[in-house]
Amino acid sequence: MALTVDKIEVGLLATNCYLVGDSETRETFIVDPGADAGILLDRIGAVGWEISAVVLTHAHFDHVLAAGEIVNELGVPLLASAPEAVVLTHAPDVARRWLGIEVPPPPAPDRILTAGDTLTAGAATFRVADTPGHSPGGIALIGPDRAFVGDTIFAGSVGRTDLPGGDFDQLMASIRDEILTLPDETILHCGHGPDTTVGSERSTNPFILQMLDG
Repeated sequence: MALTVDKIEVGLLATNCYLVGDSETRETFIVDPGADAGILLDRIGAVGWEISAVVLTHAHFDHVLAAGEIVNELGVPLLASAPEAVVLTHAPDVARRWLGIEVPPPPAPDRILTAGDTLTAGAATFRVADTPGHSPGGIALIGPDRAFVGDTIFAGSVGRTDLPGGDFDQLMASIRDEILTLPDETILHCGHGPDTTVGSERSTNPFILQMLDG
């Protein structure tokens, strides 16, 4: 099995969208198609990925704006947690208020994800973990050597909690229970900015250091 992670920065807020695929079987799922559906579809076609699903780590507008066009074009299901299905309905209003842009309503999820569910890309399997705090139904996708963490944690920082449904204490508990329990060498694919590792964040992230010192 040769897992390939193709990171594509999309949209005005530089959101990281990921194509997570098995280069042998070509089976792939998409994580957080935040914008620029045409760019994403062109990349999928150029590589020849066989898309199985679109997965949302959370449903803030900058992570979902291309979801509708992609699921309609490719005929694949949209997957999200139950709380984020509600957040998803507010995406057009938030995009209008924050960026002054009009976007069509994203489709409702075709499948609700719960903790312990699994997703596959060929021989690669990822476990769904609940990571609320940045958004009420945030999830992470945990694999054997990497995790897709959305906006729960970043290199040197953590997700904001001043948006509706955000909760800082809950966010830090999610990081403590679901991220810091992973091996230090685990790669963290974040919703914005560069990749990092669990070990790097454990030793340098000021929010984590403060939590651990407390």
